Amino acid sequence: MKTLIALIGPTAVGKTELAIELARHIGSPVINADSRQIYRGLPIGTAAPTPEQLARAYHYFIGILDITDYYSAARFEADVMQLTDELFKTHDTLLLSGGSMLYIDAVCHGIDDIPTITPETRDHLRQRLETEGADTLKAELKLLDPAYYARVDLKNTKRILHALEVCYQTGQPFSSFRTETHKERPFRIVKFGLRRERADLFDRINRRVDQMVADGLLEEARRMLPHRHENALNTVGYKEMFEVLDGHWELPFAIERMKKNTRVYAKKQMTWFAHDDNIHWFHPSEADALFEAVDALR
Repeated sequence: MKTLIALIGPTAVGKTELAIELARHIGSPVINADSRQIYRGLPIGTAAPTPEQLARAYHYFIGILDITDYYSAARFEADVMQLTDELFKTHDTLLLSGGSMLYIDAVCHGIDDIPTITPETRDHLRQRLETEGADTLKAELKLLDPAYYARVDLKNTKRILHALEVCYQTGQPFSSFRTETHKERPFRIVKFGLRRERADLFDRINRRVDQMVADGLLEEARRMLPHRHENALNTVGYKEMFEVLDGHWELPFAIERMKKNTRVYAKKQMTWFAHDDNIHWFHPSEADALFEAVDALR
């Protein structure tokens, strides 16, 4: 039986190194499921695999898009399904690894077929956000799609914008495209998760942020300043560094805020994964037990 192994877990838990070891163990490339590592020019802020790590196992979806390219979980689903069709011709087992919850779910369960948004529509709404503010757009979403407005996280401006983009693009409510039905896959999916005690994970996050700054995160953000409004940069790390470059924050304050925001994101990931009863959990130190569990599938 063809099998897709999904190795998941929160940020900084240790997925990258263990994924490489597991890929080598089963003779598979790594299908990367990180929504930011897919872009070029962001190796530090996205904690992308190093050249040395990439040399040890072939990775798909690392640094393949320009920062201005549009991408989505729906396109990731389509691209991965096309890729697995090819790879399963020569592999019985493949490895998907990452921490982007929507990308993982898109492959494992499928995602609604949301229409592609034109650059003109995205730019128009982004400009309106800057000039009119989020409250105006929230009120418009309530008018155009009250069903989605009632359930969306109103603090998540990105989702508000995307829903309005679909409304503008199609003339239909965003909620009308959300069927949320699971798609059948022509292969077995088995999920393995990595987790650590919260204090240990948070310590790793803090130390990784310090290392990112030491490795040149601020300069990486400076190079991205002309593209700061691109969706790929609307994420922890770059947002804090942009505040420093704007002169609003001192670097030490930004570093502490980045640590806090990364910890908050990790908690969101853990909450998301906790709702999935099909994940088999391991501590990263239990690699041998994880490999045995994988071998038992083959």
